[in-house]
Amino acid sequence: MIKPTTLLTALTCGLGLSFSVSALPLNKIQLPQGFSIDIYADNIENARQMALGDKGTVFVGSRKAGNVYALIDSDNDYKADKQIVIAKDLFMPSGLAFHNGSLYVAEVDKIWRYPNIENSLPDIPTPELVYDKLPNKAHHGWKFIAFGPDGHLYIPVGAPCNVCESELPFASILKLNIDTKQTTIVAKGVRNSVGFDFHPVTGDLWFTDNGRDMMGDDLPDDELNHVTQTGQHFGFPYVHNTDIGDPDFSNTKTAKLNTPPTLALGAHVAALGMEFYQGTLFPTTYHHSIFIAQHGSWNRTNKVGYRIMQVVLEGNKVIDYQPFATGWLDGEQSWGRPVDVMTLTDGSILVSDDFANAVYRISYTKQ
Repeated sequence: MIKPTTLLTALTCGLGLSFSVSALPLNKIQLPQGFSIDIYADNIENARQMALGDKGTVFVGSRKAGNVYALIDSDNDYKADKQIVIAKDLFMPSGLAFHNGSLYVAEVDKIWRYPNIENSLPDIPTPELVYDKLPNKAHHGWKFIAFGPDGHLYIPVGAPCNVCESELPFASILKLNIDTKQTTIVAKGVRNSVGFDFHPVTGDLWFTDNGRDMMGDDLPDDELNHVTQTGQHFGFPYVHNTDIGDPDFSNTKTAKLNTPPTLALGAHVAALGMEFYQGTLFPTTYHHSIFIAQHGSWNRTNKVGYRIMQVVLEGNKVIDYQPFATGWLDGEQSWGRPVDVMTLTDGSILVSDDFANAVYRISYTKQ
């Protein structure tokens, strides 16, 4: 059950809405049988990517707020009872990663490291600058970051526009060797990836990519992509999805390099954070499925998205794509916007929401 707390203010896209957390209509969230949703933390302004510390600390970034948070569940009741603001007034610090005891924070143009952070809290360690050679363009500049199986830090650099031709590293995903500071372009032609994960068996990179705007309500789809070799091209800005040519830009030679998506996710759904489920709490049918947070459309005649989707794989082949959690969109009115998905050590998952300023926990009870 949701505990009454203080007033929660949610601001997005120029709209001001106020909720008390006790009034958040979680009863509207539809989940498969046996699953339930609750509030893990509230009053987390503009909650975006999450990262899990070795001792269970949940770190949360933000975009508009410019803050980084640490959430601590000290009594193990799966509700955060302590909130520490680690940083303020950063340049869209949306992306976080936890690695070897340190928290990595991605601003638009810099990567910071907070060493040995869980052993320091509530004191905040002095941040160390890891890398400062990223472009400083705010348009699609906020990051989603993660360490790969190779120990390198993977960083997307979005296109600085709705659609345009741009020089690398724009419209790419790169990886950074945090020791040597060398970077490698992993994927090209990627308009705006704000979510990726590594296959638990093969270690391959899979990522979501947001399609361009202003091609109508139904084109092009957001994508789920699979990188099978370093430097692959995924079409932007010349071709979208499998074979949709861009009306404004063409390059026949580069278009031929297009790697079709593994799955078309729907136009304007704003697919963001994704994760391969590797927990043991959910039924075995969910093992190694992909959960994708769809933030929801902002410029479509009828709204779409605002949900968590499940992608079921057989090897590298998609065999099912279905809703897992819905209800943040009620008709044409939305009261929440999922951003990221992260598995806790008990196998439940957390979902961040930058509209309701909350983090939810979805758990499962055997029937």
